[in-house]
Amino acid sequence: MSRPPATTAALIWLLLATDGRLAQAQSAATTPAVPVASSATLAASPAVPASGWHQFRGGGAQTASLPAALDLPLTLVWTGKVPEGIESTAAIDELAVYVGGLDGYLYAFDRESGNQRWRYACKDEIKSSPLVTQDTVYVGDEFGVLHAVDKATGTGRWRFAAEASITSSPNFEGDRLVFGSYDSALYALRPQDGSLLWKVETQGYVHGTPAIADGKVYSSGCDGTLRTVDLATGRVEQAIEFGGYVSSSPALEKGRAYFGTMEDSVLAVDTLRGAIAWSFRPERAFPFASSPALARGLVIIGGRDKRLHALRAQDGSEVWSHARRARIDSSPVVAGQQVVAADRAGTIFILDLEDGHELWSFDTGAGFAASPAVTEDLLAIGNVDGALFVFRAPASQEGETP
Repeated sequence: MSRPPATTAALIWLLLATDGRLAQAQSAATTPAVPVASSATLAASPAVPASGWHQFRGGGAQTASLPAALDLPLTLVWTGKVPEGIESTAAIDELAVYVGGLDGYLYAFDRESGNQRWRYACKDEIKSSPLVTQDTVYVGDEFGVLHAVDKATGTGRWRFAAEASITSSPNFEGDRLVFGSYDSALYALRPQDGSLLWKVETQGYVHGTPAIADGKVYSSGCDGTLRTVDLATGRVEQAIEFGGYVSSSPALEKGRAYFGTMEDSVLAVDTLRGAIAWSFRPERAFPFASSPALARGLVIIGGRDKRLHALRAQDGSEVWSHARRARIDSSPVVAGQQVVAADRAGTIFILDLEDGHELWSFDTGAGFAASPAVTEDLLAIGNVDGALFVFRAPASQEGETP
């Protein structure tokens, strides 16, 4: 059974505007991490492998942008199965494709064959997306536990218990592992052993994944506030109020944070001036649960108006929009001159970045809440029916035995 998402007090943001006071960082030894077994080894300091898609939105700044396009058409090379569905975005390294399931297991499928390498039992449903480093996979669950799992064996290293669901995906820089929780707090842990380094309390759920750049953490919470937090100390340096509920995760570029809101808008926040730079509202007013991708001066984001929007990062004006049969909660990825995305009708599609025309698509028959994970040769994504689809670009298949 899931832990209750938050206390009644955490729901106040639905009725009242935040008073704008800064939450105070708490150093804490009140919620220690628990080793999974006495023989469990410590995780090394986190470092990502040389190539792959290692975390939600592809990197700390969460721009979800790769330099090279995929060679088309893609070929479906294998399909994995997860009981009860997938909302977690996959991670990919040189060995495996990792994904969380609504059945409460974290899975590792062999990258080449699709065979299951291992599965690890969490406490509840997994909607958080895994972070993969050189030796460890980190993921949160809906019971409110952050797990560190040995990448090679699938054995648990340690667990850290928050006070409510962890839908937010972990992010990291240096020796800090950062994530949010539905207990209305932002956490930083020591990745080697899960010890709590600091905790920032907010006035609403922290659903989205915090972005990290240059020693600063940027978190857009459900209390209608974008916070800038010092990564080393947990001190809140800035709190910019924008109002409204947010499930989108911020993307950072050139002193701005970009994200969608459930109040039918996409925002660009100038983190240097501490002010909203622009706000975009579509012609048909619908929320934005998708997180944006940033590339070539554009902000690409999906909407519940059944459109993928390309906006100018400078002023928020719309360059193009692309219509689908269903809403787009999945978050797009830019690969070279391509936009990779998926919709709730169950279609994976690739558009031209310049004008939004369709280049390739694949129908799966079940909708997508998860987002694409993209490398130089692979595309992986799971749907709500629990099918994990892995496609390969044709150039990477040359010389392979049929």
